[in-house]
Amino acid sequence: MLNTSPAAAVPITPAVPAPSGHAEGVTADEFRAAMSRLAAGVVLVTAQEPPLDPDDPDAPEGEDVGMTATAFMSVSLDPPLVLVSLREGSRMDDLLAEQPLWAVSVLTESQRHIAGRFAMKGRISDRLLFADIPYVRGKASGAPLVGGALATLECRTEQRVTAGDHTLVIGRVLTAEVPGSGGGPLLYFRGRYGHLS
Repeated sequence: MLNTSPAAAVPITPAVPAPSGHAEGVTADEFRAAMSRLAAGVVLVTAQEPPLDPDDPDAPEGEDVGMTATAFMSVSLDPPLVLVSLREGSRMDDLLAEQPLWAVSVLTESQRHIAGRFAMKGRISDRLLFADIPYVRGKASGAPLVGGALATLECRTEQRVTAGDHTLVIGRVLTAEVPGSGGGPLLYFRGRYGHLS
């Protein structure tokens, strides 16, 4: 028997794949301008390159690498997870694809020079960038932890997710310290560093 109810008369249409690129009517500049109105905390993400020859105890240690980030957030309390967004193909993205251990230093308003130094394009060797910055080496990650930071975390990558032109790196927090530094957080708003007023 043929079903002639109204529901049966509705044609089934195949799912349409989502369009790639920017949504219709949204340019990269418009999107960037809108997102610049979202104030964000500023962190320094660090990691240490593995030695060139891990089997040779006399081989020099790998170079320290650092990157300023504003796209950093907590994800989960149990287990403790955080997320950082890295530009795909950047030095930090390439390093964390092979090195699962990394660290984050939450910068204070007085550490604007550190944020600017590790954010500049065409910069010099990371070894020189770390030269006059006080830091200790994390016990769990081996990565530099900036002295005077509001907080420091050491992480191990649990998951990497490709998202457009960025990689979302989700890390399990191995250590979390609040050194007790004074001052407020360094913020990024409308394309500039600032602080709470």
